[in-house]
Amino acid sequence: MFPLSILDLAFIAEGSTAADALHNSRDLAQHAERLGYTRFWLAEHHNMTGIASAATSVAIGYVAEGTKTIRVGAGGIMLPNHSPIVIAEQFGTLETLYPGRIDLGLGRAPGTDQRTWRALRREADASERFPQDVLELQALLGPLQPDQVIQAVPGTNTNVPLWILGSSLFGSQLAAVLGLPYAFASHFSPDALMDALSVYRERFQSSAQLDKPYAMVGCNVIVAETDAEAQRLFTSVQQRFTDMLRNRRGLLPRPIDDIDTYWSGPEKAQAQRMLACSFVGSRESVRAQLQAFIEKTRADELIVASAIFDHAARKRSYELLAEIQPALGLAAVAA
Repeated sequence: MFPLSILDLAFIAEGSTAADALHNSRDLAQHAERLGYTRFWLAEHHNMTGIASAATSVAIGYVAEGTKTIRVGAGGIMLPNHSPIVIAEQFGTLETLYPGRIDLGLGRAPGTDQRTWRALRREADASERFPQDVLELQALLGPLQPDQVIQAVPGTNTNVPLWILGSSLFGSQLAAVLGLPYAFASHFSPDALMDALSVYRERFQSSAQLDKPYAMVGCNVIVAETDAEAQRLFTSVQQRFTDMLRNRRGLLPRPIDDIDTYWSGPEKAQAQRMLACSFVGSRESVRAQLQAFIEKTRADELIVASAIFDHAARKRSYELLAEIQPALGLAAVAA
């Protein structure tokens, strides 16, 4: 079966609260576990009124406590916002409580705007130290070395699997050099997708964690009973991306009947470029789109974001996607 996973931003919909969003995340993870999804990741964002997963390790613990078998993790932790030992302690604790189920995806971006980044008290060159910080974190999660003075407790020898996240060639090169799995954020920044995957596969060096390249590709998927229904649900995402272009960050809006009444021509072009890796429609429509996408990218796994305003409709979308999953395995073999 071709692996499908979920990226959840714990979005706060209009008329709801952060508590609602986190409860919905856990409920969705439980639903995904029953449907056979591989992993459930939450992302770190700060100072965004529509996203409830800023305290990412806390949210991961809440979801992991409510599930039994699905892998739960970060997609990702923005490592320049933190000291490696703090992340080693947090994820070492999660791995200790939920052994064999925790993933740690690492990103280089701040996950916020510049003023908020300064409020996080990070140094100006924090992003430039990202490769060194990844190595430091990896060592803190690895076996205790002779004469090692600094330990993560818990954390040492938990060997939480690391992933490198990215939307540019930088992350693909780093993942390749370190021999780590790579996740590309094509659900919102797809421009460098094919080049990054090519660089990652060509330059990959095996490691203790991974003997051959493993690429997970992000995409937006909304499945409904009809193409028209799915397209209407998708207008919530389209509105949100349009608002981002207008420098507005709010709650996830309700769907609307005609998105062309909401955005301008240039906004439409830019939003559609950012959302190019989005697959929306009925089961049959999405199956064909995803098969072509898997064959094109040769992805080893897809991680799916589905920002749907109505929680029941979001759960139903993942049900319908799970029904498509057996056919996607054929696409993976062909790729």
